[in-house]
Amino acid sequence: MTDVTTLGEFIIEKQMDFPGSSGEFSRLLSAIRLASKIVSQQVNKAGLLSNILGAAGSDNIQGEAQQKLDVFANDQFIKALTARKVICGIASEENDEYISINEEGSYIVAMDPLDGSSNIDVNVSIGTIFSIYKRISPVGTPVTEADFLQKGTEQVAAGYVIYGSSTMLVYTTGNGVNGFTYDPGLGVFILSHPDMTVPSVGKIYSMNEGNFYKSSEGIQNFIKYAQEVDPGSNRPYTARYIGSLVADFHRNLIKGGVYLYPVTSTSPNGKLRLLYECNPMAMIIEQAGGKASDGQTRIMEIDPKSLHQRVAFFAGTSHMVNKIEELIAAE
Repeated sequence: MTDVTTLGEFIIEKQMDFPGSSGEFSRLLSAIRLASKIVSQQVNKAGLLSNILGAAGSDNIQGEAQQKLDVFANDQFIKALTARKVICGIASEENDEYISINEEGSYIVAMDPLDGSSNIDVNVSIGTIFSIYKRISPVGTPVTEADFLQKGTEQVAAGYVIYGSSTMLVYTTGNGVNGFTYDPGLGVFILSHPDMTVPSVGKIYSMNEGNFYKSSEGIQNFIKYAQEVDPGSNRPYTARYIGSLVADFHRNLIKGGVYLYPVTSTSPNGKLRLLYECNPMAMIIEQAGGKASDGQTRIMEIDPKSLHQRVAFFAGTSHMVNKIEELIAAE
């Protein structure tokens, strides 16, 4: 343990790469680190504490039933980010509207505080997704909706935390992707996956195939293509679907594959949220050498129209995303 690098040390080291840095961004990341530790602790106790499991008795803006841990995680991240006094606003998947915090703050955060919460009660991996932007409104004035409705290309950082057999924090600031595993004994995140890259040849596809007949011809053709036997193109692919974006994405990032959540007859605009889920994951996969698309357009080039906008989402190994785009175009 003498040559390990902690997340705190890594943040400070990278801050030195930016002359004149005020330390605001480092404090923001430290807030995310703190909140993720608290949420991780509660997730690990979920089977023991009945007051953590189950529905909270309310719905979020999407009409989805909130779990108690959804509400807890949302509160913890908001509290930690607010206390650092470096952000002017937060937009959360769990809140109807954005939250205005500190007019002097330079950054805004968009987040899904607990992705995959339907898996909480069955002890399956869940996660947190976050996205960070510089505000576009003048410092010293209230945050505006326009600060949040920026293209994904304007992100200064993005990341996720996965709460599974171990807790990992993976993030990028536009200079590669690095992963940190939490050591609960020491209470620190340790650099365990430096310079993460998605394998150039993928073998896994992750989709809820219960939506097969609700999907377009192009998506149905891709699933058929994935299941065909063709050793020359590494097929058939292996189907793996957990039902938690963070967990499915994390596996495919490490092992090589593609995540699909297409437009369906019951979700005509797609299901995943552009600001809270798709943009941050798109930035990560691109920085890892992969690709993210809505089937036609690069995810990070989509111009957001609303806080809770939904889009189709395909992300992973580039050649697999390219094939999906090809088959959609051929419909």
